[in-house]
Amino acid sequence: MSRHVNMKGPDDAVAESRSDIDQVISLGSDLLGQAQTVVEGLFRTWNLYQIGIAIGLFVLAHLLRAILGPRIRAWMASRHDWPKWRMRILVVIHQRLRAIFFVGLIWATIFVMREVTWPSRSYLLSIIGTLAFAWLLVVFVTRLIKSPLLRKVVRYGAWIYVTLRILGLLEPAEQLLDSAGFTVGEIRFSLLLVIQALVILGVLITAARFLTTTTSAKIKSNEDISPSMQVLIVKGVQVAFYGAAFFLGVRALGIDLTGLAVLSGAIGVGIGFGLQKVVSNLVSGVIILLDKSIKPGDVISLGDTFGWINSLGARYVSVVTRDGREYLIPNEDLITGQVVNWSHSNEFVRLDINFGTAYHDNPHEVRKIAIEAAQSVERVLKHRNTVCHIVNFGDSSVDYVLRFWIRDPTGGLTNIRGNVYLALWDAFQEHGISIPFPQREVKIMGGEMPKS
Repeated sequence: MSRHVNMKGPDDAVAESRSDIDQVISLGSDLLGQAQTVVEGLFRTWNLYQIGIAIGLFVLAHLLRAILGPRIRAWMASRHDWPKWRMRILVVIHQRLRAIFFVGLIWATIFVMREVTWPSRSYLLSIIGTLAFAWLLVVFVTRLIKSPLLRKVVRYGAWIYVTLRILGLLEPAEQLLDSAGFTVGEIRFSLLLVIQALVILGVLITAARFLTTTTSAKIKSNEDISPSMQVLIVKGVQVAFYGAAFFLGVRALGIDLTGLAVLSGAIGVGIGFGLQKVVSNLVSGVIILLDKSIKPGDVISLGDTFGWINSLGARYVSVVTRDGREYLIPNEDLITGQVVNWSHSNEFVRLDINFGTAYHDNPHEVRKIAIEAAQSVERVLKHRNTVCHIVNFGDSSVDYVLRFWIRDPTGGLTNIRGNVYLALWDAFQEHGISIPFPQREVKIMGGEMPKS
């Protein structure tokens, strides 16, 4: 048996390249020829009349917009009780009043001209009216896209597409774009494929973003789901929708994903060695969400950082302190380090403060006065047990510990301790209880006092 191997030499590659260039030149010449024919047709007498009519209608639409625009805006301003979504629609309509007036005027003119004269006399106007209506429709549809950059890309792309389609130039343009490309293995890349990929992926990603936003809003509004589970479900929904959008987009372009298996394996090895910390933080974030050890709103202490959790991210946790600083703590540190969660199982927090009084003060009265002073502070809970105990007979004072409860650690701990100390000071001054401090006497033994 003989085997025939088809191998292309340098001459064959050069010949194929020349063939592609010749095809591009030929298609470009055809498009230029068609464009030249269209331009020459515009200079016919009746076509010039139609162009003049279209220009006059555009000027009339501009005047109508200048006259009626301020009145419509004043009418919109008087609608205070309307919902926001309806007002947004009115704002978009007000911004496109000139185009709306032009579309209405030109189609009214086309209808009248078709009734009183031959259809060919309004053929060019009908093309202009169709283009104007299609462009206006594209503007309203693309307003649903929130990203300004993506909105502009989709809008201009849609304008070009509808223009070529209405003018009958879509097929030659597709052939021209498809002829400009190159082949990698068994996959051929061309400008047409790139444009199709951008359009398909843009539409799918926009749809995925809309579905993700809608689903996330419903999940966050469900009070039966804990905050940590809400974050976990939202992250899972985002990964699912965006992953599905990418997969469907690639499949719609006809790209075989099986060839990416080896590449994905190599990427996995690279991630395992080079991105260990990133992967560790990602896995730690999932563990934090699953075990519900911390959640948005919890007050935590990690080392010298004390604050409440603002948000849970895929790589880090945002912790806001009382002085307004926002710390981005890696998820791995929350898993491996010792974290104090002041509001993990409940919102109640017990605080201790230490003080001392003189020996001649009655300790029974001191304890009673200290408890009453602590309970007079606003944030101290009255229904929780506030206690005061003797902890030591010191060198110059009887030492006490005062323990009280609060339920809002997000309001700060240092300030509530300071308020309780102030309440103790006022109460002790009122009842004549003294707070001793160390005093020392220095005596010089023998000799005379030094002369100054």
